[in-house]
Amino acid sequence: MDSDMESAHLLDSFLFPKIFQAFRMAIQPSKLIIAFLGLVVICLAGRIMDLNKTVVTTPLSPGLAGDTRSGASQPSGVTELLVHITNPDAVERYIAASSKDREFRGVFSTLWGFGTDRFHGALRCLFRFDLLGVAANIADCFQAMVWAVRYHFMYSIIFFAIALAVMSITGGAICRIAAMQFAVGERPRLTEAVRYSTKRFTSYFTAPLAPACIIAFIGLFIFVVGLMGNIPYAGELVMAIGMPLVLFAGVLIAVVLIGALAGFNLMFPAVAYENSDSFDSISRSFSYVYAKPWRMGFYTATATAYGAVSYIFVRFFAFLMLWISYRFLQLGVLRDNAKLKAIWPEPSFPYFVGAASPTPGNWSAAAAAFLVYLCILAVIGLVVSFVISFYFSANTIIYSLMRNRVDNTELSDIYTYSTATDIESTTPEFEAIETESQPDLDAEQD
Repeated sequence: MDSDMESAHLLDSFLFPKIFQAFRMAIQPSKLIIAFLGLVVICLAGRIMDLNKTVVTTPLSPGLAGDTRSGASQPSGVTELLVHITNPDAVERYIAASSKDREFRGVFSTLWGFGTDRFHGALRCLFRFDLLGVAANIADCFQAMVWAVRYHFMYSIIFFAIALAVMSITGGAICRIAAMQFAVGERPRLTEAVRYSTKRFTSYFTAPLAPACIIAFIGLFIFVVGLMGNIPYAGELVMAIGMPLVLFAGVLIAVVLIGALAGFNLMFPAVAYENSDSFDSISRSFSYVYAKPWRMGFYTATATAYGAVSYIFVRFFAFLMLWISYRFLQLGVLRDNAKLKAIWPEPSFPYFVGAASPTPGNWSAAAAAFLVYLCILAVIGLVVSFVISFYFSANTIIYSLMRNRVDNTELSDIYTYSTATDIESTTPEFEAIETESQPDLDAEQD
C-alpha cells in the first residue's frame, strides 16, 4: 500500500506529460475560430498596406539559385530580404544595380512567404535532429524583422502595431480559455474570453513592449557616453572613466534581453491566470526563467517537438481532405478534366493551392478559380490557426507548471470573478459597512 502511494506521488512529480494536453486544447473550435479571425484581420491589414509595393524583386539569379539554407526550400525570386539574409552589406548595391529588370512586391507578402519557407525549413531540420539548422532558420526570421524595420521603417511600425494589437486580443482570449480549462476544467464561452482579453488589452499589449523600452532607456545612457567621447581631448577620458558604468549597463541589458526572449512566451499566460498588469507578468516570466532555466528549456523543447508532430498531423489531414476532394471531382469531370485543371491545379502536400497556376479560359472559369482559391486559403488559414492556438495553449500549460515549481502554487489556482468577489467581501471596508448597517437591521426587527 505504501509502495503504491509512493509510486503515485513519484508520478505526480513529473509534470511535463501535461504538456501533451496542448493538442486536445488547441484543436477546440472556439480557439480555432478566435485564431482564424485574428489571422484574417492581420492578413487583410497586410494586403491593404501592400497596395504600396516597395520591396525590390528580381528573377532568380545563378548566384542565389542554390540557396537552400538550413533546409529551407528554394526561393522563387530574389528580394531585398533574401539579399539581406545572405549578404547584409549588399542590399543597397542590389537595389541600385537592379534598375532594369526589377519588380516590386509588398512587405507583408515578402515576410509571409519568407517566414513560411523558414518555418517549414525549421521543421525539416527538427525531424532530422539538426538543431543548428533549426536555430539558423529561427535566426533568419529575426533577421527578416530587422530588415523590415531598417529598410521599411514606417510600414513595419504600423503593421507590427496592428499585429500586436490583434494578437493581444486573440492570444489573450486563447490563453484565458486554455487557463480555465487546464486549471479548473471549465470552458468559458468565446465571447466571455474575448471580453476578458479586451478588458486586459493594455496589459497584453504593453507586456512585450516594456522590455524593449527598458533596453532602449538603458542603451540611451551608453549612447550619451559615446557622444561625450567626441569631445576633443577630454572625450577619451570621459569614456574611460565611464566604462564601469557602461559595462554595468551592458549587464543590465543582457539580463533584460535574455529574460525577455526566454520569458516572452509566459507573459500572455501570466495575465490570463493572474489578471495582472504588464509589469507583474514581466516580473513573473523573468523570475521563472532565471529561477529554473533548465526546466523552462526542457518544457519548451518538449512543447516544440510535440507541436511539430501535431502540425504535421494537422497538415496531412488537411492535405488528405483536399486530395480526396480533388480525386472524386476528377471522376465526374469529363474531357480529360480540362475544366477542373483550369480552376484548381492538383494540390500537393507542400502546396495546397497547387504547384501550377490555374488557366481559366473565360470569365466563368476565372470566377470559379477565384472562389476555389478562397476555399483553399480558408483551409490554409485553419492550419495556421491551429499553430497559433497550439502556441498559446502550450505556453499557458508551461506557465502553470513553472508557477507550480517556482512559487509552489497549485495548478488549479486561477483568477476568477467569483474569487475576486470573495476577496472584496472580506476587506476591512466591506466589514465596516456591514457593522454600520447592522444596528439599522436590528432596529427594523424591533
